[in-house]
Amino acid sequence: MSDTIESLLDENREYIASDHFQENAQYQDESIYETASRDRLAFWEKKASDLAWFKKWNSVLEWSRPYAKWFDGGQLNASVNCLDVHLESRKNKTAIIWEGELGEVRSFTYESLAKQVNKLAYTMRQTFGVKKGDRVTLYMPMIPELAISVLACARIGAIHSVVFGGFSADSLRDRIEDSQSKLLITADGGYRRGEIVPLKDITDSALSKGCPSLESVLVVSHVGREARIHMTEGRDYDYHDSIADAPHVCEPEKMESEDTLFILYTSGTTGKPKGIKHSTGGYLTHAKYSTRAVFDLNDDDIYWCTADIGWITGHTYLVYGPLANGATVVMYEGSPDYPDKDRFWSIIDRHNVSIFYTAPTAIRAFMKWGDEFITKHDLSSLRLLGTVGEPINPEAWIWYHDVIGGGNCPVVDTWWQTETGGIMITNLPGLNVMKPGKAGLPLPGISAAVLDQNGQPVTHGGGLLSLTEPWPSMLRGVWGDDQRYIDTYWSKFNTYFAGDGATIDEDGYYMVLGRVDDVLNVAGHRIGTMEVESALVEHKSVAEAAVVGMPDDIKGQSILAFVILKTGQHDTPELHAELIQQVCDSIGPIAKPRAIVCASDLPKTRSGKIMRRILRNIAENKEVGDTTTLGNPAVVAEIVVSFKATFQAAL
Repeated sequence: MSDTIESLLDENREYIASDHFQENAQYQDESIYETASRDRLAFWEKKASDLAWFKKWNSVLEWSRPYAKWFDGGQLNASVNCLDVHLESRKNKTAIIWEGELGEVRSFTYESLAKQVNKLAYTMRQTFGVKKGDRVTLYMPMIPELAISVLACARIGAIHSVVFGGFSADSLRDRIEDSQSKLLITADGGYRRGEIVPLKDITDSALSKGCPSLESVLVVSHVGREARIHMTEGRDYDYHDSIADAPHVCEPEKMESEDTLFILYTSGTTGKPKGIKHSTGGYLTHAKYSTRAVFDLNDDDIYWCTADIGWITGHTYLVYGPLANGATVVMYEGSPDYPDKDRFWSIIDRHNVSIFYTAPTAIRAFMKWGDEFITKHDLSSLRLLGTVGEPINPEAWIWYHDVIGGGNCPVVDTWWQTETGGIMITNLPGLNVMKPGKAGLPLPGISAAVLDQNGQPVTHGGGLLSLTEPWPSMLRGVWGDDQRYIDTYWSKFNTYFAGDGATIDEDGYYMVLGRVDDVLNVAGHRIGTMEVESALVEHKSVAEAAVVGMPDDIKGQSILAFVILKTGQHDTPELHAELIQQVCDSIGPIAKPRAIVCASDLPKTRSGKIMRRILRNIAENKEVGDTTTLGNPAVVAEIVVSFKATFQAAL
């Protein structure tokens, strides 16, 4: 780690929540860590008891590496735990506040949401013949019907597979075919920066090459007349017409704790996505517990996780975790910069959001856009902030804390994965000191370690991040490919290998450095891309940076940096020299970038994740590949032009 970053961490290591926050926090007693460590299974059994079960389990954990059974023999239903349990005490409480990109607002109480879920569940079961264990693919924009569909699948025991609405026809077809889905629920279209995303047309293209398992398609009318869609007779049905006459009650399926709740596909090192399987009882136990503990969730909070339900964050911390706790959830369809760059702050202001959970990529974009978009809105309703999706650099953390939180909100920096199902490493906001750039401690009940290449624990310093004991929300395998599950996650160490590098400090705080395959080998020296990126964004002119390796005949790899400049800053040779020197000063000459490429934006998915694969292809002079998942595909051509010009100049 660079001296500059280390000094920044030292300077700001005493960030703590206010006395008022600590006194009223859900978790105030540090003994929770000792209690969870002393008898981990008893700890998790108590958390499972917070759910409603039809039948109690026979055993807390049966572990035969790498397969776990949590609360085996227990029976429950996820939709019952998100809806029915609240219908006496919270039936009139708002469950979801949905805001469309064009400004429409729809709200659902727990009672009205339950009715919609039951109507769809009944229709899927009775009209379309969907039964327990059948797979249902959901390919939709961020509209209430997506959350309703997720819960309706859970109610009848169908396994849902949510496909992000930005994926291409080929990606959709691959996921339908791999899961052998029986039913697809989609929409005529969705809105993105004022443009219509033609989801039904994409669906038709996906199905045109054949998906034999798929019998029916339900289509939500969202954009209406603005989308001229084709409905295939005998296959396609209007969503709202289909459920119109369905009853408000649908008997929930009694699910075994280990029954699969959902499949979620995630990228792998091979071209074929992995269908990650999650169970019902273990997953829901962790989702409910971690939501309340990490976000200090109170009954009067207005909670907003900005993630799309197409990703695991949306599953756990927009749908299942908050609703299991009876929370009021904000759900937004569009982008943070439409119709202007203050859209998020406008939503927080108008809906009195008190908990805000978003990605570091978005935070750095907000920094770039300038504080003027923030200061015109009242953000005083906020009491807690969170980050998710990738490591956050200290500068962005501090800006987020000071500018968005007004210096008054704890920031929970969370590390977890699609595979883990829920948050693994973070600080409890009422208990722990916050260190900018460091995720913090393993959540009570979670066991983690930084290991060296031989699998031995590192007590202070860097290595590979591993989860060392099974946990309830852990993945239960890869759909249809047990060997891939074993090879990917259990072949390197005896424990679960997360695929990320990390450091651990003298206080036991973890700093996640990013994927191991994002570690560059420059002349035999391993250099983390996150470290170089952090050095670049320390410069006053840089809002965001992404670093990749490019082939080098001498060093094996050299470093190529793509940067977004802050508003008012200009791309000049002098600035390039300053940035290169900044990295050399922060890390050392071995980390000197070969070239700096300035661009107006980076290739990002609609959830804000930087697609470094595209940047690597540019650096290696390859075809950029599929850009259909990007929220800003036009920027790729600009980056290619800038790369060629900058790279030639650098030589």
